[in-house]
Amino acid sequence: MTPDDGTAGPVLPRRLAAGDPGWTTEADVVVVGSGIAGLTCALRLRERVDRVLLVTKTVLSAGSTRWAQGGIAAALAPEDTPQEHLEDTLVAGVGLCDVEAVRALVTEGPDRVRELVGLGAHFDLDADGEIKLTREGGHHRDRIAHAGGDATGAEISRALIAALQRVLDDPGIEVVEHALVVDLLTADDGAVCGVTLHVIGEGQKDGVGAAHARAVVLATGGLGQIYTSTTNPPVATGDGMAAALRAGARVTDLEFVQFHPTVLYLGEGSTGQQPLISEAVRGEGAVLVDDTGARIMEGRHELADLAPRDVVARGILDVMDARGLEHVWLDARHLGAAFLEERFPSIVARCRELGVDPVTDLLPVAPAQHYASGGVETDLRGRSTVDGLYACGEVSCTGVHGANRLASNSLLEGLVFAHRIADDVAERLAAGELPRRVPAAATDVPYDLLDAGHRITVQRSMTRGCGALRTAASTARAASDLAGLAALPPSAAAPGPMTWETTNLLHLGQTLALLAHRREETRGGHVRRDHPDHDDDRWLVHQGVSRGADGRLLVTERALEAPTGAMS
Repeated sequence: MTPDDGTAGPVLPRRLAAGDPGWTTEADVVVVGSGIAGLTCALRLRERVDRVLLVTKTVLSAGSTRWAQGGIAAALAPEDTPQEHLEDTLVAGVGLCDVEAVRALVTEGPDRVRELVGLGAHFDLDADGEIKLTREGGHHRDRIAHAGGDATGAEISRALIAALQRVLDDPGIEVVEHALVVDLLTADDGAVCGVTLHVIGEGQKDGVGAAHARAVVLATGGLGQIYTSTTNPPVATGDGMAAALRAGARVTDLEFVQFHPTVLYLGEGSTGQQPLISEAVRGEGAVLVDDTGARIMEGRHELADLAPRDVVARGILDVMDARGLEHVWLDARHLGAAFLEERFPSIVARCRELGVDPVTDLLPVAPAQHYASGGVETDLRGRSTVDGLYACGEVSCTGVHGANRLASNSLLEGLVFAHRIADDVAERLAAGELPRRVPAAATDVPYDLLDAGHRITVQRSMTRGCGALRTAASTARAASDLAGLAALPPSAAAPGPMTWETTNLLHLGQTLALLAHRREETRGGHVRRDHPDHDDDRWLVHQGVSRGADGRLLVTERALEAPTGAMS
């Protein structure tokens, strides 16, 4: 690790204002989140520990998993290999993937997908009854398994929730919906020993309470709502990342935000969750064109329209800038009505609802925020830098994605590392390495919350300053804007879900802006217009942020570790 270069980071509180817990509950492990990562981890832990508490922010099916259209990537075809999947992932990550994490992903991935089938997930099959595979950007093989044409995430979510419903009469597992985790509880030695959470309409568990546990697994998803336009659902407000940061965990690579190249353009000023046009549409032959009908990606990359997402997004932004366009177009008309309606029923239906028809119309598309490649830093077992705290899925930074996630690796990451976390937690519990700890007494003053009315200001500042196109001036302006919000006089904002979410977005925005300003190069999901090239001599490093004893965010840099051994 190398220390910060002197750039002053913002000051964050240890906890948010939430009131004293009015009730408590106990578990061996608290799992926070009900996407593929949280559900998989909870189901596997239930078989191996005495008591698991699964809490989720709204309802079990409301997270990002069900919105995943394209599929889940794994080397399932006889002609494919984990080595080839690894190589494609490393290329997409633009030099910043941790090779051992990618190795774990691609070697364990095929078995994890087959276990999903055994659990009841119904993937689309070919004429021989084998899982049908397609191709997406950055992949040199057909290795994307999909379900319901373009409803893969929804099918995986359905299968996992059904598996959970089958065991809900087991006293060893409890599910609490409508539960927003406010902060992590820590013991005197700094180890995590539970969460504070706010539950709505759950009988005696109404309001703020505390769940004590020997380990906490964060599977809370991403931070898409930090921007004005995103493909993420409304629940993606970065709550797990922010709570981990306040508790002292290191958050890494947060500046690497992936902007999906083909999000349906709904007009200037459109905000919130935007309709995604899956990369799989280009995988089946659709092409990007400009206002003259010329193909945008031809000659820009050997894979043309199936280049990695950062390359495609950058190509679109270049064309939009050069020709003064608000969007470009995706042309899928030559694929025909029968094919499009069978292969992409959800996308076709949604487009038609919004007044465009992929069968007859060019689809207006532009890049929008899609995925956080960074998050709570973990090792290969999912352990964070704070004892007792684990992270899995988009909330985490395993090192798999580097500076830019390869298409359809997200569901696979949640699946593979959820298994790894469940195994590690169970083994450590059995060995007595995760004792039950008592939460330390709160001696600090809780943080005044940012009124929910300021959320759009946070989003606009982040979109202008830390979007896909950045400069030193834009990132500095974003940091200044957010510092101004953090310095506002105490408001009358009452503790509650909207103000907690808005405050979490503020804290993560400050962190992201700090790292984006420091990274003086173009890499992965963003372009630094004042530094248009990669700078491997200076920036082949992970930037991590952690909260110091005085509350100030400290930046450290970690050079990539050399890979150990070769793929077998």
